[in-house]
Amino acid sequence: MSAAPTTKPWPTTYSAGGLVCSVDHLASSAGAELLAAGGSAADAAIAASAVLTVTSPHMCGMGGDLFALVHHGDGPPDALNASGRAGSGADPERLRAEGHREMPFKGDVRSAPVPGCVDGWVALHERHGSRPLAEVLAPAHRLAEGGFPAAPMLAFTLDRLVGVEGCEELTTIRPGIGDRVRRPGVARQLAAVADGGREAFYDGEFGTALLEAGRGEYSPADLQERYADWVEPLGLRVWDHDLWTIPPNSQGYLALAGARIAELAAAGEPFPSPDDAAWAHLLVESARLAGRERHAELHEHADGAALLADARLRALAGHFDPHGPSGASAPAQGGGTIYLCAVDGAGMGVSLIQSNADGYGSHVAAPGTGILLHNRGIGFSLAPGHPAEYGPGRRPPHTLAPAVATRPDGTLRAVFGTMGGDSQPQVVLQLAARLLAAGQEPGDAVAAPRFVLSAGEHGFSTWTGGAQRARIEAHAPDAWAPGLTERGHDVEVAGFDPAGFGHAHAIEVRADGIRAGAADPRAMTGAAVASV
Repeated sequence: MSAAPTTKPWPTTYSAGGLVCSVDHLASSAGAELLAAGGSAADAAIAASAVLTVTSPHMCGMGGDLFALVHHGDGPPDALNASGRAGSGADPERLRAEGHREMPFKGDVRSAPVPGCVDGWVALHERHGSRPLAEVLAPAHRLAEGGFPAAPMLAFTLDRLVGVEGCEELTTIRPGIGDRVRRPGVARQLAAVADGGREAFYDGEFGTALLEAGRGEYSPADLQERYADWVEPLGLRVWDHDLWTIPPNSQGYLALAGARIAELAAAGEPFPSPDDAAWAHLLVESARLAGRERHAELHEHADGAALLADARLRALAGHFDPHGPSGASAPAQGGGTIYLCAVDGAGMGVSLIQSNADGYGSHVAAPGTGILLHNRGIGFSLAPGHPAEYGPGRRPPHTLAPAVATRPDGTLRAVFGTMGGDSQPQVVLQLAARLLAAGQEPGDAVAAPRFVLSAGEHGFSTWTGGAQRARIEAHAPDAWAPGLTERGHDVEVAGFDPAGFGHAHAIEVRADGIRAGAADPRAMTGAAVASV
């Protein structure tokens, strides 16, 4: 395993044409292949996304969800919510009667809403694709059928599937790093989508297997529903740019709120340098203030505009204390998620994120298909009457939070985002502050040390797990740990943790049209790949 990130410079990749950044060089290369063939950034993003469902089942798959922002022209981006809904058999009373107070984390199909990833691919391609869908999915199909070299994180984590039934193409292998892995079941599902679109997937072998795995959780009618909706993006002016994200059920509003709170809290003073403990304190507190009511306020029908109302954010910023924590901690979750971004030569930019939720998801397979089901249903509440209560046809609160930044004239400045469970908006906030407020290059911003707020047992308990700790990376500036401690924070300096601080990627479009991008070194196999 490679060493932890250091303070050495991390390269920024430049391109006068297209650029793709992802957690896997195979995925980034597939996206660049589509760009070179005349495909759009949407084609490139789908191609990279599909490859990742093959090579990175420990983070995402066709049994998960997908969100995307697409910037084209000079207006707001298009926003795609391809998150699934709980099946028509969802019964919160039954779970409560069994003694559950929270949604089951693993081994229970009830935490797996109908997956929206494939519907997301199809919807994104229908609106913004330019090459045939079969061509877009061809690189992923080749790798699934012919094999690919196992990445370190896949090789190191496959033993977590011991005892999981129905996904033998993963549970019966123990590859070393670089050993060939084949995914014949996933190859069949990709071929079905390429030939017959979403119907061939949801009404075909996968749909039959999903109904079998669900044992009444889903009905055939559930599979007729389309789980990809074009929605109004959520935007906010901050640091002389417009930041955009997906509205609730996404938690993306927390990144925008945190950025605006930081801007307001620093008003009248020079914005701190990222090397200063004051910078870390300002952003830690801005993230905490933004998320203090997240558990109560985030649900699929939440009013994103109201959550970003100027008066509300000014009131939250008024609680900022430059010398210590701003009131009591809110009651907080790494994650099984990938983020990727692509910009083409015509200027279209795509910010896309897809997810199993936690690692290999629910540890329930759609038998025989090679597909593991996600566990996004862990975002539901089992509190009776809660607006995010588990129930038929409902979407759970989602951690996925892609971002786009545009200039005041509407032109694209950057596409960026990260994996990381509850910490996603915190990492997006830090990237935005570095790219927009500090003017750092993407390579510097992506590799720079980070903090994440941590509480509870896993990466989905930041806002429900009790008092929060500020975890900072070991290569953080020397001033961070003592400066945060002096201000009253519970600080943990983390050792090597390749997934605990996100895998973030970013592409910036400079004023002269040059694309500048970087993939996160924490991912170990990530790459920014240009097309000519």
